[in-house]
Amino acid sequence: MTVAQAVVEYLSRQYTVDTVGGVEYRERLIPGAFGIFGHGNVAGVGQALKQYQQLDPAIMPYYQGRNEQAQVPQAVGYARHPRRRQTFAVSTSIGPGSSNLLTGAALATTNRLPVLLLPSDTFATRAADPVLQQLEQPYAYDLTVNDAFRPLSKFFDRVNRPEQLFSAFHHGLRVLTDPAETGAVTISLPQDVQAEAFDVPEEFLAEREWRIRRPDADDADTARAIEAIRAAKRPLVIAGGGVLYAYANDELARFAELTGIPVGNTQAGVGVLPWDHAQSLGAIGSTGTTAANAIAAEADLVIGVGTRYEDFTTASRTAFQNPDVRFININVAAIDAYKHGTHLPIVADARKALDKLNQALGGYRVGADLEQTIAAEKQRWDATVDEAFDTRYTPLPAQNEIIGATRRAMDDADVVVCAAGSLPGDLHKMWRVRDPFGYHVEYAYSCMGYEIPGGLGVKRAAIAEAKSTTAAGGEGAEVRDVVVMVGDGSYLMMHTELVTAVAEHIKLIVVLIQNHGYASIGSLSEMLGSQRFGTRYRALDEEQHSFDEGETLPVDLALNAESLGVKVIRIEPGEKVIAELEQAIRDAKAAPERGGPILIHVESDPLLDAPSSESWWDVPVSQVSELKSTQQAFQTYTDHKSRQRKLLG
Repeated sequence: MTVAQAVVEYLSRQYTVDTVGGVEYRERLIPGAFGIFGHGNVAGVGQALKQYQQLDPAIMPYYQGRNEQAQVPQAVGYARHPRRRQTFAVSTSIGPGSSNLLTGAALATTNRLPVLLLPSDTFATRAADPVLQQLEQPYAYDLTVNDAFRPLSKFFDRVNRPEQLFSAFHHGLRVLTDPAETGAVTISLPQDVQAEAFDVPEEFLAEREWRIRRPDADDADTARAIEAIRAAKRPLVIAGGGVLYAYANDELARFAELTGIPVGNTQAGVGVLPWDHAQSLGAIGSTGTTAANAIAAEADLVIGVGTRYEDFTTASRTAFQNPDVRFININVAAIDAYKHGTHLPIVADARKALDKLNQALGGYRVGADLEQTIAAEKQRWDATVDEAFDTRYTPLPAQNEIIGATRRAMDDADVVVCAAGSLPGDLHKMWRVRDPFGYHVEYAYSCMGYEIPGGLGVKRAAIAEAKSTTAAGGEGAEVRDVVVMVGDGSYLMMHTELVTAVAEHIKLIVVLIQNHGYASIGSLSEMLGSQRFGTRYRALDEEQHSFDEGETLPVDLALNAESLGVKVIRIEPGEKVIAELEQAIRDAKAAPERGGPILIHVESDPLLDAPSSESWWDVPVSQVSELKSTQQAFQTYTDHKSRQRKLLG
């Protein structure tokens, strides 16, 4: 068989095995492959996929995409829903087809989410040299565009000989299924090697199981953590995505209820507790709630569980102002457990570590004064959100009102998807989650354009979830609705996968918020004294060479979606805009499951901000400037900078 045929057959027989709560789960690691075919892979992976499609379509189902860059977000969106037990493979041609995957590789690795990338490469034999789309460097003739994947991947290899296939995929899948190491796994396949025939050992093509490793917490580390918790007066938990990936929700709830310790969550950790749980403070940090940030400012012990402590989470190291604050970092990845110079790292699975703490902390509970403060701060923030959701601005509503209407129209089990712009911060603060699968915001890379392909990946996973539940004895399990919320700026960057949803009759609900520019960067620019420069979608004023003050562009994004075959619902500006939006989402949810994508178009006022988090994010301001607005912004920046800690400890 050819190398490509061996790859496809091998991938069809790889399974993840995971044990949670005494129940063992066995799932196919690679349930399908995306690909766009050109001279790098059309006779290799493309031929193999076609051959197996004719022999047995279940061996490796092929899914068509419209842009290589969008295929990775589909795979990543899918991978997060089954908690990293499954992902897709992505095949491309050489040159631009391969380099189109680079953004997706960075996105996957940054988010600690698995994806298998199979970019084609130039001839290993150099029989044809240089070939079309080949990069040539005079100082390193073996360098190709695929070498750009090395810093973006958690594993990289190039199969220059058929025999290298065995070690490349064995080690690649080891990384792909490792909770501490997972991310983009890139295996570069030269186009001539893909089509080369060789003898493949039977054991390579036999079924293989990859057991998800869930390491236990070291007893000595646990003992030190227990001692620190018992000594704490104002402890706080920061829960990240690692809680969800470890299926540690119940253990975290037990921990919070047993001890009374409040919980703030990162973007990836939304859903670790229901929003109205007594110990849930909601989002923390730069895009956090005032409740979480108020408690964080005075915390004397921070227990990080499954968080990588990005700068939004720590408010650029200004969130924790208690001079004696200490950190316990529980994480399956050592790089995250040791973040910020902590003296109490615990390298372990979140669920197993929390289980040990729960068993040992009997009799400990925070003081009544802290519990009263938690309740008061929660009440204050809930009232703030209620006010933000209240309909006040017509005919152009605030984005807050749109978020409120969308949440009211959705069921608890539905999934909201977002990634970039002002929406992620607003959703992080205000989205009220009950289901641990109900919130999917890609914010580690915050990649503009992720929303629609990522949402399509989530929907694929939701369909597979419903089929699996039904097969396991659930009677006609319903498919979760997936609602993508996206601004016009991000929509324009990668909306073409709507065609994929049309082709496969996939019901994806898209709420497109039109505000004629980049609302998030516009607001940031204004705060930094740059007066929303370059963030409005306006016609060019040639005299000033400015895009800031010209006429609004006559772009009809609703018509654009209609031209792609999408059903579109237009919400016209007016007094009833919010009520009509809410009804439109309900109508979309009631549409047939196999009816294809539905886009709801609504305009908003980009100058109406969300409630303040009473927090900060470090974005440098020009130290000298002729602009008074920049001078004022620098003074504000200096004030915040004075509160920044060098290490958290």
